[in-house]
Amino acid sequence: MECARIYAAATFLDLAVCSALHYGAALVLPPSNTPNSLTSLAQLWALAGLRWVLLRLLCALLPKAGNNAVLHRCMVAICLLGPVYESGLLFFLGNHPENWSGSLSSPGKTILATVATATACLFWEVNFPDTGEEVSKGSNGTEKKQKARELFMRVIRYSKADILFLSGAFVFLTFAVICEMFIPYYTGKVIDILGSHYQPSSFFAAIFYMGLFSMGSSLSAGLRGGLFMCSLSRLNKRLRVMLFQALVKQEIGFFEVTKTGDLTSRLSTDTTLMSQSVAMNVNILLRSMIKTVGILSLMVSLSWKLTLVTFIEAPLIAISQKLYNTSYEKLSKEVQDSIARANDVAGEGVAGIRTVRSFNSEQSEAHRYDDKLMDTHNLKTCRDTVRAVYLLARRLMSLGMQFLMLYYGRQLIKGGQMTTGNLVSFILYQEDLGSYVRTLVYIYSNMLNSVGAAAKVFDYLDRKPQVSTEGDLQPENLKGHVQFQGLTFTYPSRPDRPALQGLSLDLKPGQMTALVGPSGGGKSTCVSLLERFYEPQEGEILLDGQPLHQYQHKYLHRKVAMVGQEPVLFSGSIRENIAYGLLDCPLERVQEAARRANAHGFISQLEHGYDTDVGERGSLLSGGQKQRIAIARALIREPQVLILDEVTSCLDTESERMVQQALASCPSQTLLVIAHRLKTVEKADQIVVIDKGVVLEQGTHEELMSRKGSYYRLKERLFTEDAEGQADENEQPIQ
Repeated sequence: MECARIYAAATFLDLAVCSALHYGAALVLPPSNTPNSLTSLAQLWALAGLRWVLLRLLCALLPKAGNNAVLHRCMVAICLLGPVYESGLLFFLGNHPENWSGSLSSPGKTILATVATATACLFWEVNFPDTGEEVSKGSNGTEKKQKARELFMRVIRYSKADILFLSGAFVFLTFAVICEMFIPYYTGKVIDILGSHYQPSSFFAAIFYMGLFSMGSSLSAGLRGGLFMCSLSRLNKRLRVMLFQALVKQEIGFFEVTKTGDLTSRLSTDTTLMSQSVAMNVNILLRSMIKTVGILSLMVSLSWKLTLVTFIEAPLIAISQKLYNTSYEKLSKEVQDSIARANDVAGEGVAGIRTVRSFNSEQSEAHRYDDKLMDTHNLKTCRDTVRAVYLLARRLMSLGMQFLMLYYGRQLIKGGQMTTGNLVSFILYQEDLGSYVRTLVYIYSNMLNSVGAAAKVFDYLDRKPQVSTEGDLQPENLKGHVQFQGLTFTYPSRPDRPALQGLSLDLKPGQMTALVGPSGGGKSTCVSLLERFYEPQEGEILLDGQPLHQYQHKYLHRKVAMVGQEPVLFSGSIRENIAYGLLDCPLERVQEAARRANAHGFISQLEHGYDTDVGERGSLLSGGQKQRIAIARALIREPQVLILDEVTSCLDTESERMVQQALASCPSQTLLVIAHRLKTVEKADQIVVIDKGVVLEQGTHEELMSRKGSYYRLKERLFTEDAEGQADENEQPIQ
């Protein structure tokens, strides 16, 4: 707004000065009938200098204008327009100045020239601001531009695999542009032929060429669009796969602090915008640039004078488009973020539908979702209002330009400098030129927007997991001796609450160690660290005397397997879930693992057996069935270290007995169990009581009961066992 006020002040000042000089000099020095060209040109330059001096003096009296560099540049451009214009006419076309004050000295032409010059200066200042001012404000703008260029070039490099598609698209793009530019030209030819002496041969030749170029334009445009869209789809697919691979390699803590909606937005929306920066935006940008240059050259060939008049509209279009793009894109980003928040609310409600139903919160969740949607609606309304205002302003500018062009074109036709057909062709070109200028400004901003989306994607692509997976140790024989040495750990989402504090523990091969303790004591944290879901802040875990991070990632998770308290199954068949992560696993091996987990019986009774679909997250199976499949998924890998986290909580007595027999069949295996059933815990070779991240007691069941310490009190308070050896359904688990 400040820039616009400065230009308005400069414009009115110059008009006042010009009017005073023009009418004052006309009273004293009447114009010569036969002006000398050089003398008149010298007078024009002298007048320009006088105008500049007077404008500087007047600006010195305006507050905040005396030292304004933008205003001074505008004044210089306004003052130099007349003499530069007349000098060009004289030296290039041999046209003498009409009088000592020039061809633009009349009030109407002075207003038109001043407004056109001020608009052009405003366009320059908006799009290419003063570098000195940028430096004084800091280097953030320069750094952002440099980063945008680097990101864009990186996206270009990702498109190398589609070089053949893109090359073909650029060839057809050139053909389409050339053909489209000649259509208005031959349209004007047809009008001239019909308006003058009709010649059938010339008429049919013009119609033939117009039809030929139309067909060539349509065919080339279709092929161009198809190739660009094909390359866009291929690039989008590659980017999504790369991003997904990068995401699943991140540590578990990353997913605890990053919302699912953000990740899905990066995978869907941002990768699409990123792909468009090459396949779509570059396509439109090149097409618009080539057409703009070609149309301008054709317009100049038809009438250079009328072309100069149209230059008034181009800066106005560019300025309004840039202002509109800035506001619209900001609101669009807010709409996008609002949609993501609404999706998060909907996703939470659907994922926790059991909790919602049990607490009778259906209406509350609906209201919460409605509030988020209302925020999105309000933002969309604001965005669409900005668009409506912009379209109205653009339409008014277009109508005003058409009126001015038709009026001046009529004067040129009356003077014999143009034909009616040429004017029609010129108008058609001018309409196309306006749309291409708007497209250039829009695409430039859109490319920056897509680069912004690319920056978010690259942030995830370049992110290194805090838990390293670059180990290379793969011993042929692994005993499975696990040592926890002085572990101190705090979760990323709860940095002020340590989960483990100097914990040390020894898990020996061929022994079963049971971890017990109250909820939140640190049992599951030990399991998570052993699985390398997290990295401890202090201490380390040794496997056969070597730190865990030195082992090769795939090898480690083949030798160390875990069955969680709430096993996760993936949509697909039972066979696919048991053999999850194993390539070309035979059915016999899957069945053997299912037998050891006491799952073969119920699987065989299903209609499709091992090919039965388990549904989303195993929703078509009961809790006990899911646990047995999860146990089979762990046993099929024949791990040296097996972790069972409350896995028998949903099993009946017979299933639990068979699972324990299967585990006992591997005497050299290291077994770590978190359990709440007394029968499971008392059979352990070592029982470790953990509370508040520290080891309180450890030993066998008999040793700990005889001490009557923490384990004894825990058993008396929480462990229950009925006479038949079955766990009570209301038993409180230790987690």
